[in-house]
Amino acid sequence: MSAKAEHYDVIRKPIITEKATMASEANAVVFEVSIDANKPQIKEAVENLFGVKVKAVNTTITKGKSKRFRGQLGKRKDVKKAYVTLEEGNTIDVSTGL
Repeated sequence: MSAKAEHYDVIRKPIITEKATMASEANAVVFEVSIDANKPQIKEAVENLFGVKVKAVNTTITKGKSKRFRGQLGKRKDVKKAYVTLEEGNTIDVSTGL
């Protein structure tokens, strides 16, 4: 598997919410990442895919909720988010796509 494909396995998709938009004002971008990805892997993937310099990576795991679907009890998947802070002068425009 190529290195670029591995980077796409680490980073799943950008998260565009009100909180993520507020983080972008502080030069940060929010991504949904693989649950087993660690901070150095996330930093390397973002730097190689977008050509930017990463200052810091903060991660959080949101546990999946139990929800009912057609009367059956189901569970949503756990989601890991990465708040990637970029160096000054670097930007990623997530609204246009990759």
